[in-house]
Amino acid sequence: MLTVIETFYSIEGEGPFIGVPTFFIRLSGCNLRCTWCDTKYSYSGGEHRTVDSLVEESAHYNTKFVCITGGEPLLQKEVYPLMNKLLDKEYKIILETSGSISVEDVPTEDNMIISMDIKTPSSGMVEHNLYHNIELLAEKDYLKFVIADEKDYSFAKSIVEKYPFYGEVIFQPEGGKNLKELTEKVLKERLNVRVLPQLHKLIWGEKRGV
Repeated sequence: MLTVIETFYSIEGEGPFIGVPTFFIRLSGCNLRCTWCDTKYSYSGGEHRTVDSLVEESAHYNTKFVCITGGEPLLQKEVYPLMNKLLDKEYKIILETSGSISVEDVPTEDNMIISMDIKTPSSGMVEHNLYHNIELLAEKDYLKFVIADEKDYSFAKSIVEKYPFYGEVIFQPEGGKNLKELTEKVLKERLNVRVLPQLHKLIWGEKRGV
């Protein structure tokens, strides 16, 4: 059984698959308390669901994209059977994880994409980053840094320089603020990163979709 906060159908709002219609499974529980977290409701509670019921629900939507998010989904061990069953059904899975738990046991199939955060200073959670996780990522995966201020930007830049990674690196402005400023800074310094907003927030604000 998994403890699930919610399931919903929307567009992927972040990362390389931004804008793609996606079925979301938000699991309960998180080991971090980021200062700017916009999903505090996922810290606890939820309903118990079987792996099979979630796989069955995913078939109700005309999409092959499933995002497993939280909270921190890797806290629940049953997430691994869930990922494997979805892969058996040929879904493309995006696993959103904080980077504070090892990803070594996450399936490595081509359809399995890890979206891993590196927490910046403004989050208050930098000490929880497991940098060796970066070595476990494949080129198909991606790193995400939420940038709130100049300190975050300098930190993210230093991590990119220190830990080589051949997948996509995403700089995302915190709360959608200062998108223009962040973009111009990345261009000026010729960083090989991708600047992306949270598209769902541009469309619906704090609502989570249709």
